[in-house]
Amino acid sequence: MSSRPALPGPAYRRLSVEKRRGQLIATALRLFAHNAPEDVSLDDVARAAGVSRPLVYRYFPGGKQQLYEAALHSAATDLELCFAMPAAGPLSDRLARGLDRYLAFVVEHDEGFAALLKGGSVVETSSTTAIVDGVRRVAAQQVFTHLQAPSPGPRLAMAVRTWITAVEAASLIWLDEDRERPVEDLRDWLVDQLLLQLASTAARDEETARAVLVAAATEEPGGRIDTLILRMRGVFEIFGSAASLGSLDELDSLESSES
Repeated sequence: MSSRPALPGPAYRRLSVEKRRGQLIATALRLFAHNAPEDVSLDDVARAAGVSRPLVYRYFPGGKQQLYEAALHSAATDLELCFAMPAAGPLSDRLARGLDRYLAFVVEHDEGFAALLKGGSVVETSSTTAIVDGVRRVAAQQVFTHLQAPSPGPRLAMAVRTWITAVEAASLIWLDEDRERPVEDLRDWLVDQLLLQLASTAARDEETARAVLVAAATEEPGGRIDTLILRMRGVFEIFGSAASLGSLDELDSLESSES
């Protein structure tokens, strides 16, 4: 009785050290993108990459933690490039293009992005926190460059850095609670947030006022800034009327008499 020949296993491709390492990082990043880091094992990575677990250890002897940090570095490189673009055209359009890149990353990496920023992962360490903080610093520095203020003072720096934090928070809320809202609407709202934050800071800080004047010179008539001003003018008129009248009831009465 002849024995059946063994079925061939998946073809194993020999790759250079650099290409194999890159393949394992890319595979891990795809898995971390759609699962919390603690839910991804080295066996999962090996299986998805079509290699053995010992081979994964050969390239990442530090195990899952080392592989996670390598994948995180790869993701950080993509994020750091979001706002890196030629300083040409309206500032508001540049911000929108940068946010398009950022939000595309958020959509693609979904659960992994949320796990990364929310923290609490079993693989979160001072090293991973430093990687994430580095992305924030690079993104802020790119915005400062677009504002032609590469070494900003404390108030301008606070305005931009708090906006970076708001972008992260809004992205997480959108992922968790607001997916029906078009991502383009989220992008435009975030652009408006920075423009208004800069305007508010400029009213109190000379350096920010100079940066706003430089940025305003790049804008086009009828563009994003003009549209924002028209929308906000009506809102501030309501604020001013309500403040002078002292109550919303009186404001309602005024609006009724005018209609």
